[in-house]
Amino acid sequence: MTTFTTPFGPRATAAEVLDNVDLTGRRMIVTGGASGLGTETVRALAGAGAHVTIATRDPSRARGLLDEFPLTDAVPLDLADLDSVRAFCDGWDGPVDALVANAGVMALPTRQLTAQGWEMQLAINYLGHFALVLGLHKALRAAERPRVTVVSSGAQRRTGFDFDDPHFQRRAYDPMTAYAQSKTADVLLAVGISRRWTSDGIVANSCEPGWIHTNLIRHMDPATLIALGAMDEDGNLVSPDYYKTPEQGAATTVLLAGSPLLEGVTGRHFEDNHEAKQVDGGGKGNPMSGVARWAVDPAAADRLWDYALPVVRGHR
Repeated sequence: MTTFTTPFGPRATAAEVLDNVDLTGRRMIVTGGASGLGTETVRALAGAGAHVTIATRDPSRARGLLDEFPLTDAVPLDLADLDSVRAFCDGWDGPVDALVANAGVMALPTRQLTAQGWEMQLAINYLGHFALVLGLHKALRAAERPRVTVVSSGAQRRTGFDFDDPHFQRRAYDPMTAYAQSKTADVLLAVGISRRWTSDGIVANSCEPGWIHTNLIRHMDPATLIALGAMDEDGNLVSPDYYKTPEQGAATTVLLAGSPLLEGVTGRHFEDNHEAKQVDGGGKGNPMSGVARWAVDPAAADRLWDYALPVVRGHR
């Protein structure tokens, strides 16, 4: 299979990727759209004419975007609460042209569980989005050329999905390992959708935005940020050369969600506005780019889908 490339480089902004793209009449949902990369994603899609629904725990935080783009609206959604996900899906009317699974949490310092007993990072980053995708399946199928874009992370190269102990019941909880597992699950979600729903006309891809300073890093300890070169010894955030701006970080997301260049492309993982090459993840030689083979493994995608499905169906 040929690796998919685009004319855009790693420093392209979301607005540049959608320059001259007309999304008028397209209805799109962006989870976590009231802050960080989600805000820039909403801004670019709405700026191209799309009607964007901002799905967020606190719709009042989206007030500035609603004032800026009259065709946007904000609806409450808490991905850690499957009742909230169901309410969002039950309240949706009409087709969904694009669903951007952007919301997430990173590096929670202590192990937390949802009401279903799922580790919190895995629940928010993956299970909530899985339930949302299932709940909106008919709405996606009703659209003309529907797309699902799942925002993952380079952390997926750190570890695969531990089917024997996904919620850290036996192994010691590690904040970054839990985050990495959830981001691997996100890539597998896109693979799973692609394997099941292509006949419905639904395409699904995943992406990673790169290193960016957003509120996502709020749980990371200063020692880690200093080691990454993202904080100085006085506690001030700094941006190394490999960091992107939020506008640049959202570029690959909007490429997958709205660009005509991606018409019909499905089941792939993107970084820096190009399809990522498959690499061996983990270990001391953990690569700085690419998608880990365990994150695009069809068997793992099927197994994860079957693992999560009874939880979502049982909750309904």
